Amino acid sequence: MPKVIIINGSPNPVSRLNGILFYAEEKLASLGWDIVHLHVASLPAEDLIKARYDSPAISEASRLVAEADAVIVASPVYKASYTGVLKTFLDLLPQKGLAGKIVLPLFIGGTIAHLLAIDYSLKPLLSALYVKHVETGVYAVDSQILKTDDGSLIIEEELAQRLNAAIASFAETTLLLKQPSIIPNA
Repeated sequence: MPKVIIINGSPNPVSRLNGILFYAEEKLASLGWDIVHLHVASLPAEDLIKARYDSPAISEASRLVAEADAVIVASPVYKASYTGVLKTFLDLLPQKGLAGKIVLPLFIGGTIAHLLAIDYSLKPLLSALYVKHVETGVYAVDSQILKTDDGSLIIEEELAQRLNAAIASFAETTLLLKQPSIIPNA
């Protein structure tokens, strides 16, 4: 089965973004996918800030990305874009570090006003990293993920429907593009 890496660009370990990521993980796991997590904020800050490509932690993170068939890039939206910690990590990937990958963006923000952050901030960066295909992402508003008293997160039905459609398309595209090409030898 395919292997996906979930790159979580939130600096906040208890972000509502986790509700979306848990949901996506559950759906992909039910399809038999191998899932690897990378919470970028857990990487050594000094390695990120000083662009230490060869540090053990950055090298290991880059290896995990390289081994994945597909990537979920997830971030809260701050100041109309993805987080700085996510950008810092993506800057440390090799130039073709996402070559051949299928990517599903999952973003969350305080208002609908930042809906286009995926298209206008993330997609150009993914293109520069030679992504093979970017699925239509999902942008959620904080109010669509409810935090309960016990700390669990509940996804609003409309958001769940959009996530279901995006994850199904992501899975289908990944499986389709993973198949060997059938081109006759000339």
